[in-house]
Formats: sequence, structure tokens, C-alpha cells
Amino acid sequence: MMKTMKTMIMKTMIAQHRVARRCFSTGRVAAAYELKVDAGEVRRDDAQVALAAKFDALHESLASLPPVPVRTDDPTEISCTSSSPLLLLLARSLASAQSFLRKKFHLWSFGPPPRGMYIHGPVGVGKSFLMDLFYASVTVPDDDSCCNNDSHSHKHAKITKRRVHFHEFMLDVHHRIFVYKQKHPRGDAIPIIAQQLAQEAQLLCFDEFQVTDIADAMILKRLFLLLLLDWNVVVVATSNRPPDALYEGGINRSLFLPFIDILKHTSDIISMEDSRKDYRLETRAGGQSYFWSNKDVHGDNNINNNMQAQLEEIFGGTASGTEAESIPVLFGRTVQVARLNDRCAWFDFSELCYQPLGAADYISLCCRFPVLIMDCVPQLDAKHLNEARQFVTLIDACYESRTRLVLAAQVPLDELFVDFEAQVESSDGDEELFVSEKGGSSSSFATTMIRTKEGEYLEWSATGRIGVSLAQLSATNDLAFSFRRAASRLVEMGGKEWGRQ
Repeated sequence: MMKTMKTMIMKTMIAQHRVARRCFSTGRVAAAYELKVDAGEVRRDDAQVALAAKFDALHESLASLPPVPVRTDDPTEISCTSSSPLLLLLARSLASAQSFLRKKFHLWSFGPPPRGMYIHGPVGVGKSFLMDLFYASVTVPDDDSCCNNDSHSHKHAKITKRRVHFHEFMLDVHHRIFVYKQKHPRGDAIPIIAQQLAQEAQLLCFDEFQVTDIADAMILKRLFLLLLLDWNVVVVATSNRPPDALYEGGINRSLFLPFIDILKHTSDIISMEDSRKDYRLETRAGGQSYFWSNKDVHGDNNINNNMQAQLEEIFGGTASGTEAESIPVLFGRTVQVARLNDRCAWFDFSELCYQPLGAADYISLCCRFPVLIMDCVPQLDAKHLNEARQFVTLIDACYESRTRLVLAAQVPLDELFVDFEAQVESSDGDEELFVSEKGGSSSSFATTMIRTKEGEYLEWSATGRIGVSLAQLSATNDLAFSFRRAASRLVEMGGKEWGRQ
């Protein structure tokens, strides 16, 4: 017995020594990663180890991050209270002078701000996982964890930070613009929003960075110019595309190119394209949240009784009332829920993906309910591109909020998303975007038409609203990648431990 106790104590001391040595010999992110490896939570991957080291280098450089200056002037207020060209010129000159002085002050006092990181690569290779370890490692100076290396005697700067999915960030920006325009219809909201964001967070971490909308592209160009160059905000982003492929083929893309130059000038671009192992697929859940029947699923009556019983069990009781609940959404809208109880809402696929809903609606639903059930999910191919885009957005919202998404479909999970490719063809001077199954579309000024491989034309809008066009190759190919990401995430989300209480 005594010998066993001594052995246990010795093993504990060795383990503690290894942890302490790792904290002193490596940075915080690498140490946190190795602890995950030792605990059996992840398998050591060379690309992930290299990325952890890069995050540690960024962590150290945050100590030199200049503080965000407090700014009391509001050039937008001047521009919306007077139409005098002279006053406008003076206001702009004053703002430029202040910006110049801020930059000079930062250079003299702190040196150049740290470079951010832009990480791109396939699904499931650990981009978001490592970014989250880095985000957790950024702490206030009083942090006295074991990983504070005495050899680095300087104190870590107190960094304000924010980690957000890119969908949610753009919704927040659009809402801020909406609120500002209510008070100042003629004002320019972007400089004010940039100031707000910088004072709220000096470190911005984005998951799934993507640009598929012309409005977002133009907002991002101006907003990031201010955040990165004027306010010295450090940006870390994960994405499926390298910077030069962002908004590729998009409308008026030439106007967006300065944003890409800014991004490459202020960030280290890190590729994980050679990492093709999708680690999410190693956590298969055995059907905990995904059910399927090979019967035609156009209504509840066509779902087999066994699957229906399992869904009823997950739902966990009858609805809380006979009246639908209106869930508030940004911009003063609401989304209706007909079947619900305190913890779960039950939808037909058509209720959420055939209606003009988007990320704001799905995020609000995830905030309200820890569990969402969706039945009658069809196989998603070139005939369902619009519905598929909305469905993928719902999956992303559930993933970010750790909402349990229970699906009842007509095909197995590995057949749910039909892979496709998009290419541009020209005939008689008109460009057409053809989607092959692995379908197609003809773009006009008002809408986008999808031509399936059978030659049938269907109307499609990448924004989720009929008649609103986003006719571009990049949007369609981004959706093809989103299919792979969504399928990978659904596997991970099917784990027994997934969800929130």
C-alpha cells in the first residue's frame, strides 16, 4: 500500500514538473495545446504545433500594443449639422491631423503595433481550435498562472478582446449603422463605429472570415482601414480562403482590393492548405442528433414511427401553450415559433429555410433555445442552393452558440450535401454561371437563375430573398466549401457532450 502511494506521488510530481517545465520553455498557447495532447483530447499534429508557436509569438508582441486613445471629437456630428463645404474641409483636416498625431505618438512611445494573423485552410484542421486557445491565453497583467515565465519580466499589457463568428460581427456592424442612422440620417457611421469597436476590443478574433456581399465588402474596406491603421486593433481571423481569393468574382471587386492589401500589410498570412485531416470526423456520435428515413419526407406522416418517437423524447414534453411565441430579432423584426417548450423549439425545414430568414434570426433562436429540432430535411443539391445557404447559416449559428441541433432527414448524413462545382461560361457575349453536380445560373440585373443539369431554370438569391441578386462565382463556390464545413460540424455537434445546459 505504501509503495503504491509513493508511486502515485512520484507520478504526480513528474507530471507537475513536466507541466511547469513546459510553461517555462514554451509559450502559453503551446503549453495549453500540450496539456490537451497529454489529456488525450487531441492528437499532436505538426501543423498545429507550428501554429501554436506563431500564436505564442503574437501573444508576446501584444505587450507592445499601444493603448487606444480616448477621442472626444465627432467629425460625423459636424458633417451632419452643417452643409458648408468650408466647415466640412476643416473637419476633415482636423481629423487627419489628429490621426497623424496619434500615429506619431504611438510610434514614438510603443513602436509599430503587432501584426495580426490570417489563417486559411480546409475544414477541421484546427484553425478555430488553436485560435480559441490563443484567445483564452490573453489575460490581464495580474494573472499569476504557472505560465508567467520569470525570464520575461515585463508585464503583459491589459488587452481588451472579443472573439466572434464573422456572421455575428457583420450583423452587429449593420445594427450599429442602423441605430446611428436613426439619429443622424446624413452622418457617416463608419468612423464612429470603428472608434466604438476599437475602444471595446483591441484584439478582434474572427471565426470563418468570408465576404460574399457587395455591401459587406464596401463596409469592410473602410472599417478595417480605420481599425488596423488608425486605431491599431490587432485582428486574428480563420477562413477557408486565402486573402487574394476573398470576394473573388464579386461585383465591383476592384473597389474591394485595397482591403486585401491592408490585410496582407498588417497580418501574417498562414496557410494550412496541406493539412487535409478533418479531426471532427473522429468524434462520430452514432446518431445522437441526426435521424433519417429513406421514405419521402414531405410531412410528419411520412416519418417512420420510431424516428418520430425519438424526436418526441428529445423534445421532452408538450408545448408550453397554444399560441406561437415571437422571438425578437435585430432591426426590430421577430421570428415566429409555433411548437416550443421552455428549452426546445421544433420546426419543419420549410419554416426556417424556405422563408426570408438569415443569420440574425437564427442567432436569436439559438439565444432563446438550447435545443432546436428540424424535420423534413431534404437532400441539398443544385436545386436547393438558396435553401442550402440558409441551412448552412443555421448550422454555423448553432455551432457557435453550442446549441444542440437535432435533424430528421431523408438521407444519411454523408449524403445530405451533394458536392458541386461552379464555372463561368460565355455564349453570345452573355456570361452564365453553371453549377454542375457536383446545375448552373444565368445572372441578370435583378436576380440569379440556377440551371440544373436537367436544363431546368430556378430562381435563386444568395442573400436568402427572392429578387435580390448576388450573381457571382465566388458566392457559389463559397457555398460548396460551406457544405463540407457544415457536414463536418454536424458530425462534431452530434457528440453526446455537445450542447449547453
